[in-house]
Amino acid sequence: MGPVELFSYAIPAFALFMFVEWLSYRRDPDRPANTASGRDTASNVATFVIGRFAKQVTQYLIPFSTVVLAAAITPLHLSARSWLVWVLGLVVTDFCYYWAHRADHRVRLLWTSHSVHHSSEYFNFSTALRLPWFHPVANILRGMAWVPAALLGFPVWMIFLLQSIGLLYQFPIHTQRVGTLGRPIEFLFNTPAHHRIHHGSNQPYIDKNYGGVFIIWDRMFGSFAAESEPIRYGLTKNIGTDNPVKVNFHELAGLIGDVRRATTWRGRLGYIFGPPGWAEYPQAVPQVESVQLTR
Repeated sequence: MGPVELFSYAIPAFALFMFVEWLSYRRDPDRPANTASGRDTASNVATFVIGRFAKQVTQYLIPFSTVVLAAAITPLHLSARSWLVWVLGLVVTDFCYYWAHRADHRVRLLWTSHSVHHSSEYFNFSTALRLPWFHPVANILRGMAWVPAALLGFPVWMIFLLQSIGLLYQFPIHTQRVGTLGRPIEFLFNTPAHHRIHHGSNQPYIDKNYGGVFIIWDRMFGSFAAESEPIRYGLTKNIGTDNPVKVNFHELAGLIGDVRRATTWRGRLGYIFGPPGWAEYPQAVPQVESVQLTR
């Protein structure tokens, strides 16, 4: 079962979660202002539905996978019959996800895809559905993060399945209705409290809490942050539209425009592979503002 099929089976659960969350907010006069918007929710759902159709097509148009290639050449082969392989597989694939996710935020080409998910100014279950459609080059490069798992001998189908399970795990942590959980859980696992930080666009929270299932990676590699001030969701420069097409391609259009205006090859490559906010001539833009203008 591939990621697309697994997500299709989960759609009824997504709808139920969203309905229960909506009911809870309707009965709460003290709910935060950034919990939900009808137009934003509709845009999130439309983005998800169109994306399901797009992925059905693109998975056949672009069958190349570096993970499949790595699995074909590795001399190591682990058996899926062992429960220990499954446990190790979950840890290893989530470790790979951490670095892929970190690259999403630090490489502009990858950010053109991932920024779709961060472009909502609200944070609720429907935000989890705000996923990119068709960014083939970014997807191929991002997929290389799971090559180590394939080289270690984990079956390709297991890697893809555990990737999907990790993404499904992240759906219910897109909510403001859950505070903090028990201390051991908050220390080890990604939770709503941690993921709210990740979606924050104010300075203490930018590029923090990349973990998928486990938050321990952020604690180990210096990217963890706890809540220290109210969270502002969205991008540092919001796109101001609920149009799913613009939601999906606004950052890609910006990257193409920056590359076309660049005057050197250093500038062109920097806009593609540098971090969001990178500028060919940074002295022309105040350093404090550089990230805020484009992120």
